[in-house]
Amino acid sequence: MRAPVHSRSHTDAVELGGAISLFSGAGGLDLGTEAAGFRTTVAVEWDDNAADTMEKNAGEHFPGLLGVMRADLYPLATGSGDGVTARDILRAGGFSKTERPDLLIGGPPCVAFSKSGYWLDWKRDGVDPAASLLQAYTAVLAEARPRFFIFENVYALTFNNKASRPAFERLLREIDAARYRCQWRVLNAADYGVPQARPRLFIIGASAGEPLPEFPVPTHHGSWERRRSGGGPLAHVTAGEALRGLATDPEPEETIRGRWSHLLPEIPPGDNYLYFTAKRGHPAPLFEWRSRYWSFLLKLDPQRPAPTIQARPGPNVGPFHWDNRRLRVPELRRLFTFPDDYDVVGTRASAQMQFGNAVPPRLSQVVAASVAEVA
Repeated sequence: MRAPVHSRSHTDAVELGGAISLFSGAGGLDLGTEAAGFRTTVAVEWDDNAADTMEKNAGEHFPGLLGVMRADLYPLATGSGDGVTARDILRAGGFSKTERPDLLIGGPPCVAFSKSGYWLDWKRDGVDPAASLLQAYTAVLAEARPRFFIFENVYALTFNNKASRPAFERLLREIDAARYRCQWRVLNAADYGVPQARPRLFIIGASAGEPLPEFPVPTHHGSWERRRSGGGPLAHVTAGEALRGLATDPEPEETIRGRWSHLLPEIPPGDNYLYFTAKRGHPAPLFEWRSRYWSFLLKLDPQRPAPTIQARPGPNVGPFHWDNRRLRVPELRRLFTFPDDYDVVGTRASAQMQFGNAVPPRLSQVVAASVAEVA
């Protein structure tokens, strides 16, 4: 384990509602829980750029942060005895046997369950070793004994297949074995005011003697993947609304260079490669109907929320801006509801990965607020 590289004292952190953050990434979950009243005192993240992002924003956005631990949690998941331990994390956050955290948050890497690349045999068969990172979360939960927890992941973890179902059932058994009551739900970020249709699995739980929080009621409504979503009184926030008035500079990486990139200017906003199919009546069809992923040559519609933005899109994978280019970093920041002054460290590709792996702060805030109501 490498020692925390950012450290400072904050004596009120625990009194304000101390939280442990695992798999912190760029801090999307943390920003939301901070806005709900909790204070992240220690964050654990193995990616250097993401850890640097957390540290760079500590003073302004994470006033209770005592340290960022740059550690791989895989040994903790497997119980090998090597690397960082739950006790190390507790100490780094200023906790002890008598002073426990109020909240544990985290979203283990989701590559084993994501729909992306699910055509691969190893994914369908559930043999990805990254799946065991779920056990890192439950190992810390069992030893840290927080009053409450928030777990986040891709909603494909709930699918009834060989990769997801056994892992999900094991996760719920381990939460129960740690003596926590919980409930889970798939929430679409757009239903809570995020200008992006991004469904995510949330599990919220409480230790014995604590009231079990309820999930927040949707505040927005609209369409999502050919069906209605939400039910709140407000219409979904659109990409056009989110990006309106945002001044950005061109970025070298925004030019699209994939094999099919020359087709993008012909595609109407909100459409994708299906525009070039016989079923759509194209005079010179290039693709078979539904022969590619939905995100292939997908273009943003300024009148709708952005589709889910991926962490590592391929050369022809969108969503692309309606101006026929890749989204710029300030635009990604807006579409994920990170503050405009939130600095992201690293290259443009690293920024895309950090945002694409993040929980939109506005979504995490409403979930954390439901926990704060009973804390």
